Amino acid sequence: MTVSLNRLSQAAALGAMLLAATSLASGAKAQEDESEGIVVYNAQHQSLGQEWVDAFTKETGIKVTMRQGSDMQFANQIIQEDEASPADVFLTENSPAMTLVDAAGLFAPIDKATLDQLPEEFRPKDGMWAGIAARSTVFAYDKTKLTEDKLPKSMMDLADPAWKGRWGAAPVGADFQAIVSALLQLKGEEATAAWLKALKENATSYKSNTVAMKAVNAGEVEGAIIYHYYWFGDQAATAENSKNVALHYFKNQDPGAFVSLSGGGILKSSQHQKEAQAFLKFITGKAGQAILKNGTSYEYAVGKGAASNDKLVPMADLQAPAVDASQLNSKKVVEMITAAGLI
Repeated sequence: MTVSLNRLSQAAALGAMLLAATSLASGAKAQEDESEGIVVYNAQHQSLGQEWVDAFTKETGIKVTMRQGSDMQFANQIIQEDEASPADVFLTENSPAMTLVDAAGLFAPIDKATLDQLPEEFRPKDGMWAGIAARSTVFAYDKTKLTEDKLPKSMMDLADPAWKGRWGAAPVGADFQAIVSALLQLKGEEATAAWLKALKENATSYKSNTVAMKAVNAGEVEGAIIYHYYWFGDQAATAENSKNVALHYFKNQDPGAFVSLSGGGILKSSQHQKEAQAFLKFITGKAGQAILKNGTSYEYAVGKGAASNDKLVPMADLQAPAVDASQLNSKKVVEMITAAGLI
């Protein structure tokens, strides 16, 4: 009996050793697999993000796992996760989400070689994140109802009671909040609050830019504040949501000519700094920016010497106002939009 128990004990010990060895091997393999790639929190359009990922992996062999979400969702999540975040890279549609994470001190400095690929206006002064693409604010209008001489000269004109019930916007979205953040920087708090109050009284709220453009196309409203690429994307497809719609560019450094900068940042907590830096360098470089020119996102390229899609109004012709993207204040804007009763 004693012999049997000893044998059983030896067998159990051997089994435990084998199990531990297997667990260690599995853990090592998991770490090895994880070290082979990076995790990207992508708040950019999924199709564009995937194009960048596929091209980068093809060129470098580095695996990329992309998780899809929205600007502020991911920004707040990264802040909550802090040093435990599984993300290596964060990509956004608009810059306020970048400044939120930057203010929390969670970004690593971007390599100089990457920043040097961008003009100064498309990168923050602190060098903690980089511009990756851009989009222009426009007034999408019903061309069957409005002629050019009847269009607002400034985005601020939409606060006039004459526009009551005639236009729309998507105040709950990060896109619109970026536009308001630029307005706040350009015109100050009093003017921004007054414009938001007029929006509440005059305009129809929609849940997204796409829905707002559809409403213009359907004749529900005569115009809407959106970003340009929604129209270009629909026109390139079936045009079913934009056949009656044309775009009005405010120009003249008007707040309505604001160009929003999409951003890319590398988490300070990333265990794959070399690979993460390589990914951002690729996106801002010649090959990554060429995807903007040749793909279907219709966003503006921002790299030095990079050409945008031929169908777009040239960036220089937009006559956009000078806005410091690193100072766009998403927290204050959300407070003001909430106070205006828009969300």
